Parts: sequence; C-alpha cells; structure tokens
Amino acid sequence: MTTKTVHAAVYDTLADWEIGAATAHINNPEWQVAPGTFEVRTVGLTKDPITTKGGLRVAPDVVLADLTPADSAMLILPGADTWVGPELEPFAHKAREFVEAGVPVAAICGSTFGLAKEGLLDSRKHTSNVAEFLVYSGYSGAEHYVQQPAVTDDNVITASSTAPFEFAREVLGALGVYEPHILDAWYRLFAHSDPAAYVELDTYEQAKSHA
Repeated sequence: MTTKTVHAAVYDTLADWEIGAATAHINNPEWQVAPGTFEVRTVGLTKDPITTKGGLRVAPDVVLADLTPADSAMLILPGADTWVGPELEPFAHKAREFVEAGVPVAAICGSTFGLAKEGLLDSRKHTSNVAEFLVYSGYSGAEHYVQQPAVTDDNVITASSTAPFEFAREVLGALGVYEPHILDAWYRLFAHSDPAAYVELDTYEQAKSHA
C-alpha cells in the first residue's frame, strides 16, 4: 500500500484550532476507507522550530523550497497573523504551483488572503472570514465570494476561521479519506454532537473489524 503524504504548512502564530480537526483525522486510521493510507508532514520556510498562536513549538519536517506537488496529496495552509504581509508569500506561490499541477490546496482564515493576493480566487468560488477582508488583497474575485463556512472549487478549499470542522469535512472529502456516508456521520458527530452519528460510526468500525 502506497502512503499518501499531506503537507501542513507551519509558521509563527499559526492558528492551532483551525487545522487540528483535519490533520488529526487524516492521521487517525479509524473509520477510514483504507487505514494507514495517509500521513501528515509539516512544511516550513526553514527547519527552524516555529511557535503557534497557542504557544506550541513545532519543528518542520520539510523545507518549503524542497517541496514539489509530486511529493504531496494536498497542501494545507492555516491562518496566521502574518498572512497580510510579505512574510508568507512563498507559501502562496507554492499553492499556485500545486493548483497548476492539479494537486489540491486547502486554506483557512488568513491564508485565504494569501491565495487571493496570488490570484487563485479570481475565478473560483471561495469564502473567508468576511468578504471585506479579501478586498484588501487587491484581488479580482469578489463576485465569486460565497457566504458559507467552507467552499471547494477547482482544487481549492477555503474556509472561515470559525469553521474548523467544515474545513476538515472539505479536506477529508477531497482526499477520499472516508466513504461519503461516514464523512457525513463524522461531521454530524464532531460538529453537532449527534449521538446517532456516534452509533453509525461505531457500527461501521465493528463491521469492518469482523469482515
């Protein structure tokens, strides 16, 4: 079985809560169509440790300059305080490289500003924290803004900072981590605490273990 690597970008002031639901369940084999198919590796501008907004120290696995779309199943970009400046532009450039190669990119919160500035949202349906936030990027895609927690269009996922589970649902769906009905149950459980969804997931996992 070939393992597919998903790359999660890491940089100072990374918003911890925004990508945790996605990365944790990419790495967790429970309920997956093919357990163990995916792994998450972190990518930074350098291999120097970064400090998240929550104060966690993370040492990147990979240097951004060495990453190519052929190495990856998806690039995940969390929000950070520095997306509105030039510091993280290399990640936006890499996102363009990924999209042009047909490899999905998932951006949440401030990183949507980076994609907008890079021109990747000019012709795609997208969302962000608020529409006005992206206007300051100078992009030309305001007419394609959608007032939804998370949106997927043409290999680009965008989401609001307040929608980590909707973001994760789009990410997990794009990767094919779960069967569609299991993804739906996963979302109902973690986003809405639906007890029926817990029973559905537990029944599914028990059936797989006895197959």
